[in-house]
Order: sequence, then structure tokens, then C-alpha cells
Amino acid sequence: MRVGIMGGTFDPLHIGHMMAAETARESYALEEVWFMPSHIPPHKHEAGASGEERLAMVEGAVRDHAAFGILDLEIARGGVSYTFETITVLQEEYPEHEFFFIVGADMVQYLPKWHGIEELVRRLTFIGVGRPGTPLDLAALPGFIAEKVLLADMPLVDISSTMLRARAAEGKSIRYMVPDAVYDYVQRSGLYGTQPRSAD
Repeated sequence: MRVGIMGGTFDPLHIGHMMAAETARESYALEEVWFMPSHIPPHKHEAGASGEERLAMVEGAVRDHAAFGILDLEIARGGVSYTFETITVLQEEYPEHEFFFIVGADMVQYLPKWHGIEELVRRLTFIGVGRPGTPLDLAALPGFIAEKVLLADMPLVDISSTMLRARAAEGKSIRYMVPDAVYDYVQRSGLYGTQPRSAD
């Protein structure tokens, strides 16, 4: 089975994440895409929402897509989430699967700094999805990495989790910028400084 791994903090998950996953799935005939919230990514600060909250938002968002699933591997493991360690575990558990790791253009350029990248590119292929203002320049990468990166074009949506958290904290709407299930969760829970909405 050809499986895409969509890793990220997802704090919160937004429509850009969903579009990237669907674009990668369609572009490279992935049979499934597994969304995998990280515990603490090496390149970012610790998430604002808890692991359980981020898992709940992702689970709600992907529930209606037959090819989308969720992995709690990195949340359950705790600590800093290194993709190399995660893929090693997944390949031991699913030796018959071919894994693809879906990343944004900003992360494509950062790949040479990833922990264990030399071994990682032997184990899987990356799918780089375009983002606004960040060109996908494979020529800037070492050859052994560039040859294991596929490119996928998607409509450019200039939305980030950082911006969404700031909007929510300011009392501004994030509706239609996140999947309905994520919006509903944020509104009900009061996450990111929103005013909690009681259950109907």
C-alpha cells in the first residue's frame, strides 16, 4: 500500500493542511494519507494546544474522508518528535507499505538539517507541496535528497496556524479557514482564547 504521512503540529489543523494532503494523494496515487500530530517538533516551540486537543481536532477533520486516517504515535511517545524514529517504527509495523512523507515548501528547503536525513531518504520519498512565497528549489538541495523529493502543485492558500491562533485570541473568526469540525471544537472548548460556546 502507498501511504502518505502528513506530519505537523496541527495547532490548529487548517484547510491548507487538508488541501496539501489531498493534492499529494491525488498527484501520486496514494491509497491512504495518515495525519500524524507531533508531540514537540524539533524546529518549533512546544504546541499551544495539548496533544489530546490536537488529536481531537484532527480526528474530527479527517473522519469523513475514506482515505484519511490518524496516527497518535508521536503524541503517545512524547518527547521531541523525530521523523526518522517514527518512520523506523512504522516500517517495522507495516513492512509491506511504501511510505511518502508530505511536507510544505518551507520544510523541503530545511530537509538537509533533519535528524538522520541520510538514512531517512533511503527509507521513504518526500512529497513537497507548494506554499505562498516559498519556491520549491530542488537544485538548492544536495543531490541525494533532491532525487527523493517529488513535487505537487496546489492552489496557494496563505493560511498558517500561527495566524489562526492570533486571530482567535483577538476574537476574530477563523471560520472557513479550518475544517468545520476544528472550528466547532475551538468554539466549544474556548481554545486559543476564544469564548467557549456551550453545547447545543
